[in-house]
Amino acid sequence: MSASLPRHLLKHGARWRAPYATGPEEGGARVHEETEDPLRSPFQRDRDRIVHCTAFRRLKHKTQVFIRPEGDHFRTRLTHSLEVAQVARSIARPLGLDEDLTEAIALAHDLGHTPFGHAGERALSAALGEYGGFDHNVQSLRVVTRLERRYARYDGLNLSRASLEGLVKHNGPLKGKASALSPVVMELNEALDLDLENYAGAEAQIAAISDDIAYDAHDIDDGLRSGLLHPEDLVEVPLTARIIGELDRTFPALERSRFAAELTRRLITVMITDVLVETARRLEGAASVRAVTHAGEPTVGFSANLAREEKDLKGFLFSRLYRHESVMRAAHAGEAIVTDLFKRLHSEPKLLPDVWQAELDMSDERRRARRAADYIAGMSDGFAVAEHRRLFDRTPDLG
Repeated sequence: MSASLPRHLLKHGARWRAPYATGPEEGGARVHEETEDPLRSPFQRDRDRIVHCTAFRRLKHKTQVFIRPEGDHFRTRLTHSLEVAQVARSIARPLGLDEDLTEAIALAHDLGHTPFGHAGERALSAALGEYGGFDHNVQSLRVVTRLERRYARYDGLNLSRASLEGLVKHNGPLKGKASALSPVVMELNEALDLDLENYAGAEAQIAAISDDIAYDAHDIDDGLRSGLLHPEDLVEVPLTARIIGELDRTFPALERSRFAAELTRRLITVMITDVLVETARRLEGAASVRAVTHAGEPTVGFSANLAREEKDLKGFLFSRLYRHESVMRAAHAGEAIVTDLFKRLHSEPKLLPDVWQAELDMSDERRRARRAADYIAGMSDGFAVAEHRRLFDRTPDLG
């Protein structure tokens, strides 16, 4: 695979710094000023704060695709975040970008995810429809700016501007009118000028595409492990069909677990290599961070051909795995649990733990709704089930 990589990327793991890499001078500012750390860069400190925060630990019991699966080997939000970070580092280093910043954004991108994965998010989004809605990317910002309470002088983690910008622009620039933006984004933009009309730096763009690469690959692995996907199904998709053809020629009659592992790692290699080659081409001649952020289009990305194939793969996974009857049955149960919890805690906020009732104006319906949503969004799958059983006579079956 490495034969097609540009020569200047073949560093065998060596570190170098490109002129378009984000540095502390561009992205190290914080809302609350702090004394510089003598040993760590601002982005290393961000990464360490994320790893040590409570929301990060809770990801180990939050759904990725399979809700409360039997077996220890299926992905959770935590293992997904770690795999995103690994892919992101693999892309950032040969491109000469700031690996610590890339890793920090990758590790933080799902901190705001609900229990029961996207099913829980759908439930909270519907419940908060008249109160500003719910989006897990925005919730990640709420976690790192408001909900984590680990420091004496401020709420949140006080991350650097570059890390916050990467979370704000996970899906690209925010070109809408200011009135359409969430309050937390507006407050951050006022404090740090996040340049919402333009792209984030290359490190943040890498974290975003690494999210796609990681879940494309590991969802196939988990789908095969669960028995909901079969090798012959994946021959329908050009991207995986080529890899399966290589495996069949090189290792005929490969046992199922080794087949899944080989397919997964080869798929990741194909996608990472394509991103490196295409991104190096787009970055040719870029002499500054501004050349990346003001390019008018993403600087990090797949080639046109692989982008089409990756889109086809996503469509396949959506129809054959994410919408599978057994997955949807558990998802509906998860949605019902989250919906019930929101209705009860919103209408009876005194059922919230004391710390969640503090400073809450019970007469402000919108604030009550957001506080209930913040509490529920932070729950692990198991805790959400336990809370539902505590508050209701009957709890939907997730099995």
